[in-house]
Amino acid sequence: MNDLGSETYDGGPVAALRRIAFLLERGREDTYKVKAFRNAAATILPMSEEEVRRAVDEGTLASLPGIGASSSKVIAAAVRGELPERLARAEAEHGGDLTEGGHELHGQLRGDLHSHSDWSDGGSPIEEMAFTAIELGREYQVLTDHSPRLKIAHGLSAERLARQLDVVDAVNQHLGGAGFTLLKGIEVDILDDGSLDQSEEMLARLDVRVASVHSKLAMERDAMTRRMVAAVAQPWTNVLGHCTGRLVTGGRGTRGQSQFDAKAVFEACAEHGVAVEINSRPERRDPPTALLELARDTGCLFSIDSDAHAPGQLDFLWYGAERAAAARIEPDRIVNTWPKERLLEWANG
Repeated sequence: MNDLGSETYDGGPVAALRRIAFLLERGREDTYKVKAFRNAAATILPMSEEEVRRAVDEGTLASLPGIGASSSKVIAAAVRGELPERLARAEAEHGGDLTEGGHELHGQLRGDLHSHSDWSDGGSPIEEMAFTAIELGREYQVLTDHSPRLKIAHGLSAERLARQLDVVDAVNQHLGGAGFTLLKGIEVDILDDGSLDQSEEMLARLDVRVASVHSKLAMERDAMTRRMVAAVAQPWTNVLGHCTGRLVTGGRGTRGQSQFDAKAVFEACAEHGVAVEINSRPERRDPPTALLELARDTGCLFSIDSDAHAPGQLDFLWYGAERAAAARIEPDRIVNTWPKERLLEWANG
């Protein structure tokens, strides 16, 4: 993209709309603002360049579905080869560095093991998440939509998950030669007894599995410890997701952390080769610093994950990288610094 000081722009209207949406998501702006630009991009994407230019010239853009006054201005400016004012403003507000630290470690991250699409509670199609991961320079991205028990998040039954795997295959075939792979995964619920909320047959078909507690977060300490240790010991568990379940800020309010014997849980992770997730969502910052350092000292592996529910949130890896660097965690203990082949061997060994 051109420097913000330039008045020209050659990226085209779809690219401008997508970039604005990405930056708004990256900056944690309200979802309705993001949707306005993504919907406008979806409307003009199938149109020819001539059709879009004609609509601009005739002043009929706003009559098209999903295009409002603000997106019309962006499209018109991009068609004329001018830098849209809304894009310049979004770049100025949200285009800079997200963190002061962790830059060297962030540069070593090859992928992200935890992300969601509109198949569960994410806001964007699988393809859009994959395209954005490519634009961010990722070598791989694991798609981890929710499992069936989490009905509020439209968790995937075995049948829906099987259909999704076919879509992932199609996306990878379409992207052949791009130096990027969309990996098959799941964020599987840890049930009350520590079992996993998906069939063994389906878990075996996946590349990577993140296991997380989403229910009964206030369970009594000893019971929660037994539950988590049992989940970590499951042969299909690769990553222990957002282990305390806490929320420290954000639109959903705050929530205290689950109580469990962290040393026992992290010892189980170290024994079974399960990575402790460093969840990069600003509202989670999970695990808390004291537990992150305990997991480090216990000998655990780690996975720095975005837990993205929208394309712009894929860039949240910056926050996790900053925390991991501050905790002095060696890069080779972070599984998503590994090449894809090593990652898959670990996850399915």
